[in-house]
Amino acid sequence: MKKNILSLTVLVLLATSCGAGQTEDTSSEETVTVQSTSNETEGDWTILFDGSNLDSWKTYNKESLGAAWKMENGVLYLDSSEKEGRGDLVTKDEYSNFHLKLEWKISDNGNSGIMFMVHEDEQFRHPYVTGPEYQLLDDEGHPDGKNLKHRTGDLYDMIQATEEASNPVGEWNTTEIIVDDAKLTFKLNGVTTVETTMWDDNWKALIAGSKFKNAEHFGIYKKGKIALQDHGNNVYFKNIMIKEL
Repeated sequence: MKKNILSLTVLVLLATSCGAGQTEDTSSEETVTVQSTSNETEGDWTILFDGSNLDSWKTYNKESLGAAWKMENGVLYLDSSEKEGRGDLVTKDEYSNFHLKLEWKISDNGNSGIMFMVHEDEQFRHPYVTGPEYQLLDDEGHPDGKNLKHRTGDLYDMIQATEEASNPVGEWNTTEIIVDDAKLTFKLNGVTTVETTMWDDNWKALIAGSKFKNAEHFGIYKKGKIALQDHGNNVYFKNIMIKEL
């Protein structure tokens, strides 16, 4: 669903971060302004989530959206207290060269991620079998934070972020993932944390040195879906947009 817009104002309630199994505390109000460009040089943003609907998303390997993913006050979030309707969320469309931008926050001791170039097929049980991951984590509270390739802004288990730039748990962060003719760039709150080239010999070496070394379909696809991970902890997203390059 494409929307060519100059500005979009969304009223949302700013949530303080919740632990797994809790719903969002909507205790204070903020105004979020999303701005995009629409011209021949920069192209058009496609709004994947603006708080109004979830038409661009579904549960991985399913036709519908699981009940554990909820929309409230302009925020998309995983309610980990739900026992049914769980699973990773994926876009209905696939992307090759793109600029993805979104805002997120994690719960106390929480773990999640954003995967890309995800290949959806019944032979794969989870998006991480094919799609590389931009890690989202409570770096200080979650045990994975002790692994220097598992912290926020890392290319999960492959490249450590050049700089740590995440905000404290409970505060919103802005993430950008850019794939442009095999060049991969991660940004966190305006700071570039990862730059590498996909699908070359170095990329293959990074995979061979990671936990995905035996996953023959990992990191090979040049077009795929965007995935938001259900890792069992509450995680919150808003203002999700993508621009095809």
